Amino acid sequence: MRFKIISLFLVTGVIFGSCSEKREETELLEAKGGKKYGGEFKFMSTEKITTLYPTFTVTSNSMRLLTQIYEPLLAVDPESGQVSPAVAESYTVSDDAKVYTLKIRKGIKFHKDACFGGKSHELTAEDVKFTLDMACSGLKKNQIRYLLVDRIEGGRDFFEKSKSNLPKSGVTGIKVKGKYTVEITLTQSFVGFEKVLTHKSLGITPKESYSKYGENAGKHPVGSGPFALESWTENKVVLKRNPEYWRKDDFGNRLPFLAKISMTYAQDQRAALLAFGKSKIDLVMELPVEEIQHVLGTLIDAQNGKNVKHKVDSEKSMGMSYIAMANESEEFKDVRVREAFNLAVNRNQIIDLDLEGEGWAATNGFVPDMNDYPSENVNGHKFNVAKAQSLMREAGYPRGKNFPKLDFYVNSTKGSSIHKTCTAVAEQLKVNIGVELNIVIVSSAEREAAVNSGKAKIWTSGWIADYPDPENFLGMFYGPNITDGSAVNSYKFRNAEFDATFEKALLESDLEKRNALYNKCDQMIVDNAAVMPILTDDHIVIVNARVRNFKASPMKEMNLTDVFIKVAKK
Repeated sequence: MRFKIISLFLVTGVIFGSCSEKREETELLEAKGGKKYGGEFKFMSTEKITTLYPTFTVTSNSMRLLTQIYEPLLAVDPESGQVSPAVAESYTVSDDAKVYTLKIRKGIKFHKDACFGGKSHELTAEDVKFTLDMACSGLKKNQIRYLLVDRIEGGRDFFEKSKSNLPKSGVTGIKVKGKYTVEITLTQSFVGFEKVLTHKSLGITPKESYSKYGENAGKHPVGSGPFALESWTENKVVLKRNPEYWRKDDFGNRLPFLAKISMTYAQDQRAALLAFGKSKIDLVMELPVEEIQHVLGTLIDAQNGKNVKHKVDSEKSMGMSYIAMANESEEFKDVRVREAFNLAVNRNQIIDLDLEGEGWAATNGFVPDMNDYPSENVNGHKFNVAKAQSLMREAGYPRGKNFPKLDFYVNSTKGSSIHKTCTAVAEQLKVNIGVELNIVIVSSAEREAAVNSGKAKIWTSGWIADYPDPENFLGMFYGPNITDGSAVNSYKFRNAEFDATFEKALLESDLEKRNALYNKCDQMIVDNAAVMPILTDDHIVIVNARVRNFKASPMKEMNLTDVFIKVAKK
């Protein structure tokens, strides 16, 4: 359903633009293989970045900078799902899949920082342990506690003891076995735990950084990634090339190529697209397709050289846009009400009419399409107004009578695709089952505050894969993950059968049997109407043609490690 992008540009990746575009002003130095060193890559965020400490944030805007500064133990290919080395050069797994032993790559250095007396410091197993301990901590700012706390031996005990400070002993199930070896013992077998270790919020951080800066460490990021923080002001974040980065490309060039990355702020994606049209930035992600023709002109304009030279790339994203309901609230504790809400919304109509063909209706379960997972085995909610009305009558709300008018929290800007989707959902619910929702536009922080306080009963949300595995999506509904302030299971879905099936899947080594269990979990999410899955979208990016090697990602990542700038000769 990518009608508009095709009609405007014919095919993804084709370059159009003016031959009169100014040459790159920053000097670019030759590298092997026709690549170039130097240049500044510029992009915009629609939300303010408040922290650049891995365990303190899970927002997509922050992640786009975090992934340049830090590196996790392992990496994963979003399309194949294959795990590859990163900070850890290798790992082994015990026969019972309970003990993971990781060999840390020698010679990796953290960025120079005041916490090291202005020098750099080699990354060792002690830093890996500290990072994983921090991820298990009970500190209020820890946003990824759900990943490891109940999976690693001693994780829950450490969590309870570390709500105000970090005990020196750390998590008992994480042991340093030498300068470059770490052993992780799980509470139970978990086939595929290595994918969890690819999570971007598990980027390795040094103890010295937290010791010096404490909870302000997010303002003083110290990682071992390809770029380091140069400056951070109210309106701009600038990263600079890390000259000691360990990776090289296939030609033997030391990465990265870019000299700088700068991020500024835009009021909305249309403003970012306008800036792109004036060559003030190099990239627009989560592209507002309906605005392209207004800002960049038609295909004829592009062919006549009247717009900035650019290319468009897209991948079907590995994410789910959904509407959450507070399952334990008076309004939504009745599963019949939640199911009625799901049945009363025509998802295909929203995509075809309100979003002008952009997106893919959530017709199966909550887990989006991904490699090796048979999502087609899950039967999602089918649009059925008569059944929705019948369920509302049974629940005591005929044609919406006696059901309160609720604030509908939407963390986006007016006119955005998210806002259009939520407006369409609200209109359909009013027409089809007589329920009224008052759309309240808020920031992500304001939405989370309303959810955590219990004020929000219904809100929009989305989840992009941290790693390509169904477990990453289904874990959001796991009962033990219900904790105050956590980004997962904030709707408080509790189901003993789901929990037991999910736990059984984690132990299953046979892929076909494991997927059958995951399908069962996915179907229970639908049958219990835990949330309202609406759509998956395409990750569409528009890139200045001077930027080479940038690719759209199913996980909506921004990998700039081997991106370089090359300006075409006149």
